[in-house]
Amino acid sequence: MSDIKNILLVGVGGQGIILASKLLSEGLISAGYDVKMSEVHGMAQRGGSVTTQVRFGKKVYSPIIGKGQADIIVSFEKMESLRWLDHLKVGGKVVVNDYEIPSAPILVGTAKYPTTVVDILKEKANTTVLKAADIAKELGNMKTMNVVMVGAMARAMGIDEVNWEAVIRNNVKEQLVDINLEAFRRGMEQL
Repeated sequence: MSDIKNILLVGVGGQGIILASKLLSEGLISAGYDVKMSEVHGMAQRGGSVTTQVRFGKKVYSPIIGKGQADIIVSFEKMESLRWLDHLKVGGKVVVNDYEIPSAPILVGTAKYPTTVVDILKEKANTTVLKAADIAKELGNMKTMNVVMVGAMARAMGIDEVNWEAVIRNNVKEQLVDINLEAFRRGMEQL
């Protein structure tokens, strides 16, 4: 049995997924893990799909997570979780932000946003639903939604050996450290 853990972060451009994966990767490296990360931006600046794959363990040789291999999918936008669900391993977890960003076909009226995303996820996988956008809004900065999700992911994966405060301090602007620390704490409280 492999000691390697696989985390797939998915969402839409502009949601801070790259920063989230950077926080995760740096934290895991500081805790002594070998870490490999792969990111796909696609049409990120135009609201397209963004994914990052983070693999960690004693020794990791590849950053790529194949279908059926993710221990957890952390979805910043709920429809993206369905798009990547086939990458989740049997017994894996989904942590999904109950947040909608309509795709181009939805915006132009040629498609409708599916209303049963959360129901489908709960039917097919161990799923935790968060309202990270509401938490970020309460904190007064929507851009902290990604750090709320990192906190929830850290709790879901049981990644306790990381000094998350130091990681956040190293990666966000000084004036945003306190609000991001609070966002992380609030994310952890959701699970």
